[in-house]
Formats: sequence, C-alpha cells, structure tokens
Amino acid sequence: MTATGYIAGTKSLAMVGHFIPLYKIQIAKVNLVLHEEVKRAVPYSWDPASLASSIQDRRIEQMEKKIATTNRRIEQMELAMKTKEDRYYDVVPQLMILIVERFLQSIEQFANPRFDKNVLGIDPLFRRCSSNTNSTATRSYKTSLSVLMGSINQLAPAEGFALGSLGQSSQDRPYGLVLCRGDVSPSDCRTCAVIAAREIRKGCPNSKRAIIAYDNCLLKYSDTDFFGQIDDENKFYMWNVNNVSNPVLFTEKTTELLSQLATKASYNSAKLYAAGEMDLPEGSTKLYGMTHCTRDLSSADCKKCLDGAIRDLPRVAYGKAGARVVGGSCMAIYEIYPFVKA
Repeated sequence: MTATGYIAGTKSLAMVGHFIPLYKIQIAKVNLVLHEEVKRAVPYSWDPASLASSIQDRRIEQMEKKIATTNRRIEQMELAMKTKEDRYYDVVPQLMILIVERFLQSIEQFANPRFDKNVLGIDPLFRRCSSNTNSTATRSYKTSLSVLMGSINQLAPAEGFALGSLGQSSQDRPYGLVLCRGDVSPSDCRTCAVIAAREIRKGCPNSKRAIIAYDNCLLKYSDTDFFGQIDDENKFYMWNVNNVSNPVLFTEKTTELLSQLATKASYNSAKLYAAGEMDLPEGSTKLYGMTHCTRDLSSADCKKCLDGAIRDLPRVAYGKAGARVVGGSCMAIYEIYPFVKA
C-alpha cells in the first residue's frame, strides 16, 4: 500500500493505485410541514407562559376524554346489572372495580408529585379513617364507592361541589361529597378531587367512613346518610406561628370580619361562600377572611356551623396573626395577607 493509500485508508481501500469507495454521504434537503393539529395545538406566541398554558389545556382535555369514556363504560355495566342482575351480580362488580382503578391510574399522570406540590401542598391538611371494626368495607361497598368517587369527581369542577350515593342495598351504599374552596379554579378543583380520592383510598382502604382535606378541597364519605347534617366530629385547626401586638383588639376584629362573612356566605351566596377584608387600626395592616360551607346544608345550618367555627378560633389560636378551622361541613380562615386565589 502506498503512503497515499495508507493515509486515505480510513475512508477507502487502495489496490494497485485504484481507490474503492466504501460509502458516500449526501445531505438531502427535505421540506418539513407541520400537521394542522400541531399548528392548532401550539400557540402563536412562543413565550414560556403561553406554552405552559397550552400544555396544561391539552392535559386537561385528555383527562376529560378519559373521564367521559369511563363513565360510558360504567353506564353500560349498570344497565347490564339492571337487565340481567342475577347473571352479572358476581362478574360486573369486579369489572367495575377494574375499570375505575385503571381510570384512576391513567389520570395520575396529570397529578405528578411536582404538580401536587403546586396545587395542593405536600400533604393533606388532615385525614381521618373510621376505626370501628364494624365499619370495615366489603367488596360490594368498595365497588360502589369507587364508582361514586369517579362520578362526583367529574361533577365537582363545574360547580365546585358534588354529592351522591350509590349501591344496591343500604349495607353497600356509600354517601360521599366533594367541596372545592370557593376561590379555586375548575382545573385545580379537578386535580385536587382526583388526588384526594386517590390518597383516601390508599390511606383508608378498608374504611366505610373517611375524610380528607387539602388546601383546595375536601372529600368525605360514609355508610350512613349525612347529607344536610352539621359535621361536628371532624374538625382541624391551624394557625400562624406569629403573634400580634394587640391580641384583644385583633380578636375583636377577626370575629367581626368572619361573622360578617358567615352571614354573607349563609344568606347571600348560592355557593355558601364569602371572602373579604377589613382595615385594622394599626398602621396599614389589613385583615383578610373567608367562610365556606358544604352545599348540602341549609342557610340556617351553614350559619350555625360557621358561628361554631368562629367561636373556636380564639380558644385555639388567640393572638395569632392567622388561623383556620376546617371541618366536615364548613371552614373559616383569617390572615393578615391576601390568600384568596381569585
């Protein structure tokens, strides 16, 4: 092999002065065209905020399609149970559990840990399961509960509240509700409700009664009809670690503001929700408050529930710069900074 052939050996072979090419590289120009559906999905503005909004809208649209598909399959199975109850009694409940579990798993991708943290906080505010051994959920109860949770979680985002019951008999019939805070968007309400249902199933897998609350939503269920009744059993308290300089005056003002909001929520709001603010005498500080009830309560019972929660606050958080009472039927919150989302 000549010196020339040796040098070119990495690209060709040389034999008696002739070069044998091993390969050729040619760059072809291709006109790339975006599909119409891609053009419609991507916003004209390519700034990060618009792109994030577009991606979030697409994720919500995909999740809604999954919900609609699951509901259609559930309706078909319920019809089969009604027309051929004896034949399907043992088979359909298992299939319904499988469908709902697959459905919940499929939409968990929309509620990843990073998204959970942004929308809900790392952990729920509180969670409570029934400890009564007589309240252990049977297979048929779990079936009804799974279907019920899927249904009310679909309905809740539109109005911020949903309730219902489902079951063949009183022993297997759960009653449940979802309440999203009055200032929460439908998309955040949907996300919170889905994650609450997922977490309460993990934390209370065999309970007939349970409740879980996040900053954005509340979910609870029971084997007894609790609709229209004030829940005094489930209450949770939180408070700001900072103290105010004049606790006596501050307590008077918080009670005044929250009482006004309790009346407004109970009698002047279809959502049984109210939020507002009040100037404080001390400098430029303002006081912000919120009151909210589950919509299965009457106006009078909403006011009664909120009045009880407001009375609890000085006892558990006297002189604190912020506090909240979250219960199974109502909540009352005050802070010295704006916390209402909308």
